[in-house]
This record gives sequence, C-alpha cells and structure tokens, in this order.
Amino acid sequence: MKIHGTRTAGNPVRVAIFLAEKGIEVPFVPVDLTRGAHKEPAFLAKNPAAEVPVLELDDGTCISETIAICRYFERLKPSPALMGIDALDEVIVEMWQRRVEFGLYDPARHVVRHSLPFAAALEPVQIREWAELNRPRVLRAFEILDQQLAKQPFIAGPRFTVADITAFFAMGVTKSIDLAIPGGCRHLTRWRSEVSRRPSVAGVLGSAP
Repeated sequence: MKIHGTRTAGNPVRVAIFLAEKGIEVPFVPVDLTRGAHKEPAFLAKNPAAEVPVLELDDGTCISETIAICRYFERLKPSPALMGIDALDEVIVEMWQRRVEFGLYDPARHVVRHSLPFAAALEPVQIREWAELNRPRVLRAFEILDQQLAKQPFIAGPRFTVADITAFFAMGVTKSIDLAIPGGCRHLTRWRSEVSRRPSVAGVLGSAP
C-alpha cells in the first residue's frame, strides 16, 4: 500500500503523525498541488475530489479523506487507541475531532487559501473579505480549546487522540497567517508545547508549528 500526498505538507501530515503513533510504516508518494498534479487524470482516477491524502491499497482500492484513512489504520492496529477505547470515548473523540476540524482548521484554511499569494494556485478566486471574516473564528476556537484543556491534559480527555493531531496540525496553519495563541490561553500553550515534543510529531515535522 501507499499514500498519495506529501508527508510533511497539508493533510497528509495528520495521517503521517497518526501512523507514527501506531508504529505503522507506509510510503508516501509526493503530490505537487501547486503544479496541479492533483488535477491530472491519473490522480483524479484515484480521487475525483482532487484532494490529498489518498490511501491506495495493494488491490487498487483507493480511500480518501484523512479521518477515513485514519479509521482504516485504527481498525488494523487498535492499540494505541487514537479514536476511542469504548462507545462513549469514541463519540467524545469524534465530537472534539469535528469541533477542531470545523471550528479551528477550516477557518484557518480559509484564511490561508484566500489571503496568501501561494494559495492563489489552489483557489479559482481569492476573496480577501472571506479570509478576514474567518480570522475571529480562529481566535474563538483558541478560547474554546483553552477552556477544555484547563480540565484535562488532552483535547478529548486523558489520552492523546486524533483530535490532538488535527488541532496541532491546525496550529501550524494559524502560524502561517500570523494568528498566534492569545497570551491568556496558557492551557493551550502548555498543550502545544507538550505535543510538539512527542516523537511522532517531531519525527514528521521536526519542530513545533
């Protein structure tokens, strides 16, 4: 099997950290999005949505969407559990994963794609007003996560999960648009520092975002 997507850029980073936590090795095949490699016929045959990452199994089956790919590996190797240990824990992890993805990552991504020059290759039209509307949403997400982390060491509870992976990755996106964690969010700052030192994160990114 192999994963189409650059291991150290974009959503493939999330899968790479997930795999590192599991101790699973899968080769990554880089995809140059800025040159439109994701829109070429060969790639579209694997994922008509023209997005990375894509997990291609040995029988040719292709699985796209980051969390779907993570779910596949969670089933292959349940321990350590990164998506919950029982029914209640699974839904709590899923709840926070979605809150982070839609509340923090999505607005940060909109700011990037609609304000940074390099992202013009990824959007038909950059709408700067949309970027500015999303900046306050990022700051609100920081506050929500700080409140959550005041009660427990990780976002979805006492254990590191896929929700932490998504949040840490999103922090790298916010850094690229000059949206720093507010000074008062000390719990979020503590969490980011601790997660940055995890071998899985350091092994993929080299340093904290």
